[in-house]
Parts: sequence; C-alpha cells; structure tokens
Amino acid sequence: MLKIISLGGSIIIPKGGFDLKFLKSFRKLILERVKAGDKFIFVVGGGATCREYQSAAEIVAGLKGEELDWLGIHTTYLNAEFVRRLFGDLAYKEVVKDPTQKIKTNKAIIVASGWKPGWSTDFDAVKLAEVYKGDLVVNMSNIDYVYDKDPAKFKNAKKLEKLNWKEMRKLVGDKWVPGRNVPFDPSATKLAQKLKLKVLFVEGTNLKQVKNVILGKDIQGTVVED
Repeated sequence: MLKIISLGGSIIIPKGGFDLKFLKSFRKLILERVKAGDKFIFVVGGGATCREYQSAAEIVAGLKGEELDWLGIHTTYLNAEFVRRLFGDLAYKEVVKDPTQKIKTNKAIIVASGWKPGWSTDFDAVKLAEVYKGDLVVNMSNIDYVYDKDPAKFKNAKKLEKLNWKEMRKLVGDKWVPGRNVPFDPSATKLAQKLKLKVLFVEGTNLKQVKNVILGKDIQGTVVED
C-alpha cells in the first residue's frame, strides 16, 4: 500500500544537528515495512535549516518574497537527497522536484522536494496524492498535534484532535508566506479540501506513532477530514 508522507525538515535535521539514533530507528522501520510490501513517497521539507537561511538572507541582503521561497526550496533539495541516499537502491534514482509528474518505477520509495515558489512541501504532498490517486497524507513534524495557536509561544495553546477543512482553513489563513511556521500551508489546505483528503498530523520523532500511522492504527495526533 502506498503511503504519502510530508516529512518536516526539522525531523531530518533539528536545531543542534542530526539525531542519529532517531534516523537509524526511522530507517529500520521503513526498511521493515518495505519488506512487508509497503511503498512510500516522502516529501521532505526545509524545516529550521530553511528558516535560518531565509532569516539571514532577509537581514543581510533584504531578500523578499520569491527570492526567499527559492532559497527555501533549495534547502529541501539537500534534505531530500539526504533521505534518498539513506535508502540506497530501494529509492528512485533521483529526487522528484515536480509533483505533477507521475514517476514510472518499481522502486518502493520515492523522495520528493520542494517544487516552486508559492507553496510549501505540504502542497507538493497533497499534489502527489492527487497524481497517485491517494486518499491519505501523513504530515510528520516536530509537534504532536495541531494547536489553536503556536504552542511554542503560548502556554495556553489547545490541542485540536479533530478538524474539518473549513476549520483548518480558518486556522492557517489564505495567504502563503515563505518560512511561515503553520501546521499546513494555505495552498495545501485548499487543495486537500477540494480533493476530500484525510490528513493525519503526528509527531514525527515519536516512532511509536509513526509506526501506528503506517500500520493504520489509532494515533495520538490530529485528524483533518470532512
């Protein structure tokens, strides 16, 4: 069964550097599931690395808008290539940069990156679900649930276990801002609603929850669907 996973860049390389123990365990889990017959499309984000580059470029050279977007996209190329290399011959031969093109391959793993300015890798994951006729996208980030406001800034932020797409659109807004830290980008939200997708939000560093997602079991996380 094909599983489309939007893999936050901060899962791959959090602030402070690689978590090698987690990466080894994650790789082992995916290899086990590939042996069991599962197939994966990983769409890898830029995460904190992306935001650090964008912040520095804005401060030093006054970069704005599309320039910042392209800088972020290039960080996803590196993160995605890193993930692709972790799986060797099991992965398609190159990072997929255009989510509108269906890849013909017998490889069990496809790794994709950012595409072009105007949306994040969240949108790319939803677009790939449309292209490959999937009905589920899993969003793995460094938070455990979607919250009504940023839990890093507000101690009274409330976790939201279930949302419909109208509620999600109200939460994330309608405008894409490069580097903005939201649970799902507005463009992805609009398309997911149109496609009637189910999207699961789980803490990507919690391997138990990751395994539950892959096995189709109940999760501790947020479910968005109509």
